[in-house]
Amino acid sequence: MHSSHKVLKIDYEKCTGCRLCELVCAVKHDHVSNPMRSRIRVIKWEAEGIYVPMACQQCADAPCVNACPVKALSMNEDLGRVEVDYDVCIGCRTCVSVCPFGGMQYISADKRVVKCDLCDGDPQCVRFCEVKALEFVDVDDVSLDLKRQAAIRLQAADKKAAALQ
Repeated sequence: MHSSHKVLKIDYEKCTGCRLCELVCAVKHDHVSNPMRSRIRVIKWEAEGIYVPMACQQCADAPCVNACPVKALSMNEDLGRVEVDYDVCIGCRTCVSVCPFGGMQYISADKRVVKCDLCDGDPQCVRFCEVKALEFVDVDDVSLDLKRQAAIRLQAADKKAAALQ
């Protein structure tokens, strides 16, 4: 992927579980207010009491692309996203079973797989997420943010270790 590509950055700690992202996605793509037709899914972890939005991560070396027996999935390098060629797809759902993020969905009513297409560069889930649990950011910014978080955790661990001595 080129560094100029943007990706969905998901902060589950901010997610309230309102599922508005699912509704606006379904309306945008299928013109129905039905979260089961969404390309993003909010999973509730009951024991932990948290909500985790799950969507395609647009992997550079995507397992779904590699596993598709008819090569119906491909990485669009210009847009930085994995795309489905519905003229080639046979609906076998191999992509659904190999995605480690649950980013591929099978819509049984349509007998086809669907995935996040980043709304062609204007993700509606991001636009409507009032708590900013979803952001559309440059891929390099995600990496930098993760490095900052790791550094903060490391510093806190060092302080705890020093206090124990």
